[in-house]
Amino acid sequence: NPYPRMAETPAGMLNAIGLQNKGLDYFLHTLYPRIKDFDTRIVANVAESTIEDYVVVARALNELERVDVLELNISCPNVKEGGLAFGNSCPMASAVTRAVREVYDKPLWVKLSPNVTDIVSIARGVEEAGADALCVINTLVGMAVDAETRRPVLSTVTGGLSGPAIKPIALRMVWQVSQAVNIPVIGIGGIRTAKDVVEFMLAGASAIQVGTMNFIDPTVGKKIAHGLHDYCDQHGIRSVSELTGGLIVGN
Repeated sequence: NPYPRMAETPAGMLNAIGLQNKGLDYFLHTLYPRIKDFDTRIVANVAESTIEDYVVVARALNELERVDVLELNISCPNVKEGGLAFGNSCPMASAVTRAVREVYDKPLWVKLSPNVTDIVSIARGVEEAGADALCVINTLVGMAVDAETRRPVLSTVTGGLSGPAIKPIALRMVWQVSQAVNIPVIGIGGIRTAKDVVEFMLAGASAIQVGTMNFIDPTVGKKIAHGLHDYCDQHGIRSVSELTGGLIVGN
């Protein structure tokens, strides 16, 4: 998207970058050779505008030995359905998941949109279509206005809100989804500290992702890992997985 396409908010960030990248061929022939020998797991996030294109990318990535996981971004607009995001419709979310599952035989994660009225129904549909895990949540739609110019701050008017502002919503959705499905949930949304991670895991997450905080502190991942180690030691927890789903509700 044209600039400006990022804006700070009081408790987070708006972005309207538009999933900019150089495409599949560039990844296959330029990026993959550079990263395939890194001593880490590689998760490839895939975004497309038609089911057919999702399938093309998934089939190609399935052949790469060092791509360990495919994460489907289904918050993308489906051009064949008038621009409605795949993730905003249970039938469309299920259809794209099912189509990719047929050509991709390694772990498949699906990143769910929070901009829906019933995320649980979509989560169940995606699980039935073959997802191995659910990433909850993607950004919320928001906007910023310049009071002096009386214009939107972003060139696209609206953008995706991330950061601490969305944490309570993300926690709620992680808890709801984890209660409704039998596959792991990966928590996303405003995570800054080990304490945040503990909260997401208690709500039902088996793992987490950190996004916006990396702009503020690129070493945040290492700090969170150390903080989790200390938390487990202090509370007599042998494995961090013991935290998952440990929320106490009611008396």
